[in-house]
Amino acid sequence: MTTTTHPGLAPSRAILDNGAVVIAKRSQTTPAVTLHAAIAAGLVFDPPDRSGVAHFVSRTIDRGTRMRPAETIAEELDRRGVSLNVTVNRHVLSLVCTCLVDDLDTILALVADIVGQPAFPDDEVHTRRGEIVTMIRQDEDNPATMASEGLLAGLYGPMHGYGRRPRGSIESVEAIDRAMLGRFHETRFAPRTLSLVMVGDVEAAAAIEAAAAAFGSWQAPQPPPLQLDEVVPPVRRRVHVMPMMNKVQADIAYGFISIRRADPAYYAYWLMNNILGQYSLGGRLGDRIRERQGMAYYVFSALDANVIPGPLFIRAGVSPANVDRAIASIDEELAKLAAEGPTESELTESKQYLIGSMPRHLETNIGIAHFLQTVEFFGLGLDYDVRMPALLRAVTRDEVHDAARRVLVPDRATLVVAGPYAGQPA
Repeated sequence: MTTTTHPGLAPSRAILDNGAVVIAKRSQTTPAVTLHAAIAAGLVFDPPDRSGVAHFVSRTIDRGTRMRPAETIAEELDRRGVSLNVTVNRHVLSLVCTCLVDDLDTILALVADIVGQPAFPDDEVHTRRGEIVTMIRQDEDNPATMASEGLLAGLYGPMHGYGRRPRGSIESVEAIDRAMLGRFHETRFAPRTLSLVMVGDVEAAAAIEAAAAAFGSWQAPQPPPLQLDEVVPPVRRRVHVMPMMNKVQADIAYGFISIRRADPAYYAYWLMNNILGQYSLGGRLGDRIRERQGMAYYVFSALDANVIPGPLFIRAGVSPANVDRAIASIDEELAKLAAEGPTESELTESKQYLIGSMPRHLETNIGIAHFLQTVEFFGLGLDYDVRMPALLRAVTRDEVHDAARRVLVPDRATLVVAGPYAGQPA
């Protein structure tokens, strides 16, 4: 086991003998510890012919192990006042909980059992399948969800790991059984796919030692590497309308394929997106479309630079009568930012905001844990919190302008409108 320490947050990072990564940070805010275990078993690892498996695993992994039935797990957590939250995104499945320091060893052992030896009992699989099917039906009745999923399918293709529906389809979920969940676990869950972050009132060395006791004996074959097809960004405008005439609000999803998180231009894109409308009440989109024109219930932009070039998307909820006007306004704002670039004032204020907001994100144990998981996943270095302000300050107006010119091209946008609208935007 090797351990390294860095300044700033000063977390310690250890690699256990079985390849699992453990990161520990002492925080004396409360007499508790937050655990965040992330496994490289996200949605992109779904079998090509069976979408929804990773999400199904996230709904069943804590419902019993070879040693503990679901009731025993629930009782152990309840007795200690611990709530275990299991989530899954494109690349990782995460288990997050907070426990008292005195319960750390017990909870680590429980999480290790859940991660390493889930049983996927037939009765639990049957129950969760019904719940997931209900969730999919609710998604299909939600214009915002349909617009978002439709945009990603339009940008990446419905069979690509970034374009598939996160929960799968009703047909695919109904075909997922215990054996399929078990195969997914056997294929993707292994020590070398695990990163465990612990933040709380315990010395880093002691936390790492406890993690080694819980996870150190876990052995499993190294999973095959991720294979993701590169996607060529669209070169022409594409529009898709999903009429949902029984709804009141229309939802617009408008976007592009942007860049990788590892691209040195990321910080220019991050600032560009913040200026455009990273938060619904701020940025150019919010100022024009929501505040001055009063057309949108909400409007914002988001940049998801990822392992491969991720989406930059704009979301807006509007009255059906305002769909065409809202899209035209989005087009105009994007074209203006691409043509003129940001003002010096916008650039300065965005830098100050993004740099100033980081300490707020690191005020809680769970905030620090999520930050350190992101740092580990993208290989940013454990001193990233120290380096990040300088990386943003170094970005020039010309670099942000270049980012806008490269990605904000309305003639190459992909648009999806879902809701009580049957028109055809230009």
